[in-house]
Amino acid sequence: MTVSTSPSRLRRSAVGAAIAALATAGLLGTAAPAALAATPGGVVATAPARPATDAAALDRAIRAVVSEGGSSAVQAEVREDGRRVWRGAAGVADLRSGAPVPEDARFRIGSVTKTLAATVVLQLVAEGRIALDAPVERYLPGVVPNGGAITVRRLLNHTSGLYNFTDDARFSTEGEAADRWLRVGRWTTYRPQDVVDLANAHPPYSEPGPWHYSNTNYVLLGMIVQRTTGHSWADEVERRIIRPLGLYGTSMPGSSPFVPGPHAHGYLPRADGPVDITLQNPSAFGPAGAGISTTADLTRFNAALLGGRLLGPAELAEMKQQVTTDTGGGYGLGLVRYPTACGDYWGLSGGIAGYGTIVMGDAAGRRQLAISLNPYELSEATGRTFQALIDTATCGGAAAPTASATPPGR
Repeated sequence: MTVSTSPSRLRRSAVGAAIAALATAGLLGTAAPAALAATPGGVVATAPARPATDAAALDRAIRAVVSEGGSSAVQAEVREDGRRVWRGAAGVADLRSGAPVPEDARFRIGSVTKTLAATVVLQLVAEGRIALDAPVERYLPGVVPNGGAITVRRLLNHTSGLYNFTDDARFSTEGEAADRWLRVGRWTTYRPQDVVDLANAHPPYSEPGPWHYSNTNYVLLGMIVQRTTGHSWADEVERRIIRPLGLYGTSMPGSSPFVPGPHAHGYLPRADGPVDITLQNPSAFGPAGAGISTTADLTRFNAALLGGRLLGPAELAEMKQQVTTDTGGGYGLGLVRYPTACGDYWGLSGGIAGYGTIVMGDAAGRRQLAISLNPYELSEATGRTFQALIDTATCGGAAAPTASATPPGR
């Protein structure tokens, strides 16, 4: 069932850039206010029996993300036992035309790309072509300082200590820096080595060990995949995941600024009104966040991953090994555990200018949820309504205790 509704208001905001930065996203392209870092927390020792999906409750929850939460558009899907049990959309795909959000809209998935890239790395681990605890220096000699002390595992779980290249001012979409990004930054093509060189120009955050989110880690992983296989990370994702699972709405766009197919537009709030930032060159982000997908594809991918179709038990167990983040939550190898009021879910969230995404599913691979939103104003209501949609979807629409808003990462 799909619900469409126009935004009741799109208020101008001084609360940073109107982009999504869901928990654990390590926002690509800018830094995000804490207002949207609201994801499920609060562990419940015994999950209640899952009720039947309440479509009416989900319809109300998704409408609220637009009418109260300041997003121009949102879409979501719940999947259970291999079939879609609910799909909804609210808001408009384009503020100028007022056209409703298409049911099968594509969107930028930001850091959710990391889970696909990490899956490829772990497949190569299973094949004996990459070793999790081998140093980066073995695969990329001389590419990063201290590469002999940084392992592949530390890249995957963000304990390398390497500088996050998106912390550099040229990627900021806030304040005066946004003018430069709008004019130049969003059209610039970067090679992976360009990104690593930019990161290397800054001192590392620490010696390897402490957790610090860094998109540079996943750019390096993409380079390791290239060096190991002779193919780009994107080609390996296509060959190993997209084609076998039939993810026809998923693509890794390289330097193309376009979102192919039907899609909702992303916007940046400026003093004279919203600026359409749908078109942007994602080449800098690569395996750290350049992907495009749909809610249907993301739920199918999550089900296949957690259901054991893409990784063996040993590799999936490694993926779930969490390290403690700077917020007290956990981060695995491209995968995060989200304790919810109705049991643990596993997945990742991501943000890139104009778009925010989360995909999560239960450990058995039976029930999955994917959400994409296009936030315009970030506020407490954005996080609250987004959280309510997650709570409603993970608990089937039945009333459930509100989970804590403590994020497991950033």
